[in-house]
Amino acid sequence: MLSRRLPPLRSLEAFVRISRLGSAKAAAEELAISPSALSRRLTALEEFTGKKLFNRKHQAMALTDEGQSLFDAVAPILDDLAEEIGKQMADSKIMRLRLGVMQLFGGQRLVPRLPELRRLYPTLHIDLDSSANPIAKLGDTLDAAITLMAEPDSKLHCVRLDHNFVHAIASKELVAQLGDTPDPELLSKQSFVLHSEMMLSFDAWRKATGLDQRYNPTVDHYDSGPLLLEAAAQGLGIAIMHGDHLARSNDERLATLYDLEVQSPYSYWFVCKPRALESRPVRIFHDWLINANL
Repeated sequence: MLSRRLPPLRSLEAFVRISRLGSAKAAAEELAISPSALSRRLTALEEFTGKKLFNRKHQAMALTDEGQSLFDAVAPILDDLAEEIGKQMADSKIMRLRLGVMQLFGGQRLVPRLPELRRLYPTLHIDLDSSANPIAKLGDTLDAAITLMAEPDSKLHCVRLDHNFVHAIASKELVAQLGDTPDPELLSKQSFVLHSEMMLSFDAWRKATGLDQRYNPTVDHYDSGPLLLEAAAQGLGIAIMHGDHLARSNDERLATLYDLEVQSPYSYWFVCKPRALESRPVRIFHDWLINANL
């Protein structure tokens, strides 16, 4: 009996990466190949299956119904294959965790405590990835992630790590100029620097200060917490961030604007796919993190 021919593994890998990231550009960067090479791999798979797998809109890629069916069937199998191959590679005495973590959490809270974990588990090694879209990479290039979310994803194993308050952070000179009481007219003339993935924080702070839709302050967007703090310190704008970020920065150039307690819509969460907890490195880190009180 003749065995059925399989599509190239590289084409399947490209298909799964694009599906999870929703972007051809991001998938090409993850695979370290050119966009044209990625396109050739995807075209080969579509020709092999005889189906259109994506609807393309600029760089965004959305699965068609047939593409979704293929993803649901193939992605778990590729995840299993990658895990089994990983078990056969490297020294079995070395455990490796691929962890996504936001820059500020990693620099201020995680890395300073990792020596404790290393002393407990000398053979556990952690690869840190601070790039965007960590949840989309779970089960692919990441085993787990620590990220900011407003709501947990019911499909994932999620553990809340903290509760936060939103603060406006600015240079001490600007804080002195703006005074102790929020003045919407004065605030509307200021520049604000915001994290591009935390827009709800600004909405909450605006509501608390009376800076409603009648006012239209200038807003600049950053994708890095450390850059937000530095921008605020350099007088480029008022950073809307968690107060904990300022406290841990120990940056004497900065201060909190106004004495307000605004509940943040976001918390830091540890997230992974439920099946990832079967992996010993993930389980070790998960249990340590919950008890570490970072």
